[in-house]
Amino acid sequence: MKIKAKLKGDIVNVKVLAKHSMTTYDQAEKRTGNRDDANFITHISATYNGEVVFDASTSQFLSKNPIFKFKFKGGAKGEKLEMNWVDFKGNTKSGKAKIK
Repeated sequence: MKIKAKLKGDIVNVKVLAKHSMTTYDQAEKRTGNRDDANFITHISATYNGEVVFDASTSQFLSKNPIFKFKFKGGAKGEKLEMNWVDFKGNTKSGKAKIK
């Protein structure tokens, strides 16, 4: 997961690249003949100082290695932003970035 967080005034602009294959039901069925092999990000969230600043439920409609962009108010340079995602099979991934 690649995370960029930049402070501009009192707004933090965040851009996240979530590396994931995002296999849809149709792709899984073509590859293995089993729709149960599908795997895609189902939930992604961001926290800053223990407060959730971004939260999204997703589905198979996202492309491979999706990019998420969002803004939030009240960040400070040098502070850390933490991102977490969960996929369809229950795998999790997290990443941290300093606000610049």
